Amino acid sequence: MQIVGELINASRKKIREEIRNKDNEFIVQVARDQREAGANFIDVNAGIFVGQEGDYMKWLVETVQNNVDAPCCIDSPDPKVIEEGLKVHKGVPLVNSISLETPRYDDILSVIKGSDVKIIALCMSDEGMPYTKDGRMKIADKLVNGLTANDVPLENIYVDPLVQPIGSGDTLGLEFLNTIEQIHEEFEGINTICGLSNISFGLPKRKFVNQAFMIMAITKGLNAAIMNPLDQKMMANIVVAEMLAGKDEFCANYMDAYREGLLDA
Repeated sequence: MQIVGELINASRKKIREEIRNKDNEFIVQVARDQREAGANFIDVNAGIFVGQEGDYMKWLVETVQNNVDAPCCIDSPDPKVIEEGLKVHKGVPLVNSISLETPRYDDILSVIKGSDVKIIALCMSDEGMPYTKDGRMKIADKLVNGLTANDVPLENIYVDPLVQPIGSGDTLGLEFLNTIEQIHEEFEGINTICGLSNISFGLPKRKFVNQAFMIMAITKGLNAAIMNPLDQKMMANIVVAEMLAGKDEFCANYMDAYREGLLDA
């Protein structure tokens, strides 16, 4: 499981304040904590700073990468902001995100075309967010084929079928899970990703819902998630679920996690 650490996001009040103040020490510590907890990418988002987002994005990327050995997830719907982040990023970043929305698709594609960046592809179009597996697959097919036709390698694509709150419809969880499974069946070597905690929006005891849904998603092939890696119980559940799903040869990762005390959450 590839983990995108979600905590450096300006929509969070404390993070917003520290980004505004350019508090290097605070941001570095948040990034470092996530990396040490198992994050593969550190998400950086400065979306609330209208007119200044590009400058703050550059600062975030440089601040994180100068102090933490990890690539960033450059998180913005604005292609100009993404460009600013890419100018200073070292190594191969993950970009969040492209969709079939006009003109977002063309604008983001013009930034990433021919590069080696990894890209999150949202199953969303001008018609909105589909509720069914078939609706999601139609968008996924267009996105994947469009990206690969523009020299984006399949393994650099992370399809996000978009988790919707289970409180909004009894079958929304299953539609998402079945989409994950079909994407992996149709596009061998592709990645799937999601912001998993959306499933529990509006419900009490959300962590229990999130943990159970993560286990179910892993059995369907989910191999990346935007989440809080400091949630030790969730991280432990991921280790166990991947072992039970046949993704941990000879239970090696499980035993490593046990020895390191990561299963004591």
